[in-house]
Amino acid sequence: MTHTPPPRTGRGLRLHLNENTAGCSPAVLDALRSMTPEEMSLYPDYGPVTEACERWFGVSPGWVQLTNGLDEGLHVVAQAAALRTPGSRGSVVFAEPAFEMYAASALASGLEVRRVEPGPNLEFHTDAMLEGIGSDTRLIFLTDPNNPSGLALPAGATAQIAAAAPDAIVLLDEAYAEFSGRTAIGSLLDEHRNLVIGRTFAKAYGLAGLRVGALVAHPDTLAPFRRIQPPFSVNICAVRALEAALGDRRHLDWYVAQATQSRQLIGEFCRRHKLDAWPSEGNFILVRIGPNVGSVVEALATRGVFVRDRSAAPGCDGCVRITAGVVDHTRTCLAAWEDVL
Repeated sequence: MTHTPPPRTGRGLRLHLNENTAGCSPAVLDALRSMTPEEMSLYPDYGPVTEACERWFGVSPGWVQLTNGLDEGLHVVAQAAALRTPGSRGSVVFAEPAFEMYAASALASGLEVRRVEPGPNLEFHTDAMLEGIGSDTRLIFLTDPNNPSGLALPAGATAQIAAAAPDAIVLLDEAYAEFSGRTAIGSLLDEHRNLVIGRTFAKAYGLAGLRVGALVAHPDTLAPFRRIQPPFSVNICAVRALEAALGDRRHLDWYVAQATQSRQLIGEFCRRHKLDAWPSEGNFILVRIGPNVGSVVEALATRGVFVRDRSAAPGCDGCVRITAGVVDHTRTCLAAWEDVL
């Protein structure tokens, strides 16, 4: 695989949003080009692509619900959680640092937000999470691996939390599962009917601009979400793109390997310059720069390299998050960073 177009918008190298810096599979572009005017004018049939996703995830028919990006999935689940006890305000619990859409989805659904603070090294503490769960908890967000730290959930944490809160929905966000090589999809979903797995095709598959994600759970668990989600929220272009992306595993495997090598390069750079970096399992790395983080981010931007200042996230003061994607792009970023230093 040598198809590595630079992720540029006329401004520079985009390494600040965890995007796929190689772009989608060429097969996706071919599928979009082959679409007919009739397809564009008709409501999508989700049957074939949903079946393809079920085969991809290794689950039985009825266990996958496609969504307009995983963001819609988070909103749908939060709304379903809020409706479990009409007339009383429930709460949502998640551990910091966390994806911003957890709080946004909860607040939009009228749920109270309860945040569990991270450990000194951003580690997830299962006991602290369990202590944060109350009788009014309707929804729990878990992330594996975490964004922005890239750290894995402790082994057994998902099952322990799902068992401790049987009346709450537990959504496990696996947006970066392709990079970690780990998923909870399997017998755990049948053992804990309150557990839902969230997946996205934005990151590893390069479909962020087309907006397509999935919720994976027992059909009985998905039933209330299906009643809330609009009937045709995933557009026909996303459907065709997803079908093509699932048919090109070679492109996916290549990009995951590129991300793994890029993480190694960034880690080596940080060790050489005595910068603290977390051992990420995603397509990004969190690095603590220190009090001058703002000036470093600005200096990189003037050199056409964009990274994200995550200082506002709990426990991330002085930190930047850098996308680890195509190796050539990572080398460009590190060369600019070397110049700044």
